[in-house]
Amino acid sequence: MGEGYFELDDARRESARKVPQVLTVSQVNRTVKGVLEEGIGQIWVEGEVSNYRKQASGHQYFTLKDEQSQLQCVMFARPGMWRRDIPLSEGMCVQAKGTLTVYEARGQYQLNVQLIQAGGAGLLQARFEALKRKLAAEGLFENLRKRAVPTFPVVMAIVTSPTGAALQDMLNVLTRRAPWLRLVISPVRVQGEGAAEEIASAIAELNEYSGSLLPKVDVIVVTRGGGSVEDLWAFNEEVVARAIAASNLPVISAIGHEIDFTIADFAADVRAPTPSAAAELVAPDTAELLRRLQERAARLRRCALTQLEQHRQRVTFLARSGLFREPRERLEQAGQRLDLASDGLAIRLRERLLHESQRCVGLLSRLRHHRPDQLLAMRKQEVATMSAQLRQAVVRKLAICQDKAGRLSGTLRLLSPEATLERGYTITTDSNGRLLSTAAAAREIGRLRTQFVDGQVESAVSSAPFPDLP
Repeated sequence: MGEGYFELDDARRESARKVPQVLTVSQVNRTVKGVLEEGIGQIWVEGEVSNYRKQASGHQYFTLKDEQSQLQCVMFARPGMWRRDIPLSEGMCVQAKGTLTVYEARGQYQLNVQLIQAGGAGLLQARFEALKRKLAAEGLFENLRKRAVPTFPVVMAIVTSPTGAALQDMLNVLTRRAPWLRLVISPVRVQGEGAAEEIASAIAELNEYSGSLLPKVDVIVVTRGGGSVEDLWAFNEEVVARAIAASNLPVISAIGHEIDFTIADFAADVRAPTPSAAAELVAPDTAELLRRLQERAARLRRCALTQLEQHRQRVTFLARSGLFREPRERLEQAGQRLDLASDGLAIRLRERLLHESQRCVGLLSRLRHHRPDQLLAMRKQEVATMSAQLRQAVVRKLAICQDKAGRLSGTLRLLSPEATLERGYTITTDSNGRLLSTAAAAREIGRLRTQFVDGQVESAVSSAPFPDLP
């Protein structure tokens, strides 16, 4: 029995080890929240707004739904932050950006919305703006790099769909305005998957084969008719913009209607609002050119006739002048004036030569009287004389100074304290060397220092009477 008891206890312990961990509801919701936020994070969701309500706090609650499912959403008000989200209402199709999470209190997962924009075209518009900013920062849209479209092109290349209405519209305009213009059609798809790559490749091939396999192309027109944003999206792709920017040939974009703008429009050298406008821009109107030529021909004819009449009148006037009536007499008078002028010139030259010769003689005479070598010798002699005089003056001045210094030195020796001591005088000072000139000062100090000619003697002042000398 004891052995069986131990077997039962072991079984219970083994069973306890196999029991799974029990979590609380909060732990489960928190774990699911972490999985959603870390595993999925921020996402874009498109759907129809349903059950929309806005609280007094500014928080907005709604459901995004499609034909098969729905998702709870909340967009919290952020005090102090300006938002540019569109106003929501029931039934709207929107795109919401946010973080997928769990509202733990109810155990339901929801989308915490951070940004709302219109559905469908909204996401494409965001992609459009992002690519536009990127390419603008690289300088692809700068006006400095854009090329001018030739005024009278001979060959024009058109990159478009061969079955589209845009090509037919351009052909109608070109046939009417410039039937002499040669066309190179580069057929491509203008929408759908792979259309952007075909357009970019066509632009590159036209640049590569222009003037070799193809006639020399003067301008390229990239065009298509109108459509939705999705239909025109091929012209918003980066590959098309870079192909246009890299083109050595001028590129005109004519995409959609006048209100439609694509990235290709910004990268192109010229934007035409419609395909027909592009044709009118490239091809001048033949009738208008003919009218302008006729006007200029008439103006040129009038100018030529006016000039001819002016020259005819001038010739008539010259023919009536005295030069043509008496040419020999005019020539003889001119010859006589020339002879007179020649004689006068010779006389003036001789007079000038004589004057200059006399002036040179005078200058030579003055030079002889002022020879530099003689002047230099005289100045050297003067310097030598002045140098000798200066040395003699210095010697005399030095002797006078020495004699005066000797006399002053003798006087100084006679008046010096040492000479005074030699004559029997003494100098009395206190211990600090201060001179004493009165007996009262000596008695006041008490101790004296007396300087003789051969040394010093210290003494003390006594009040006792000095004994009489014998």
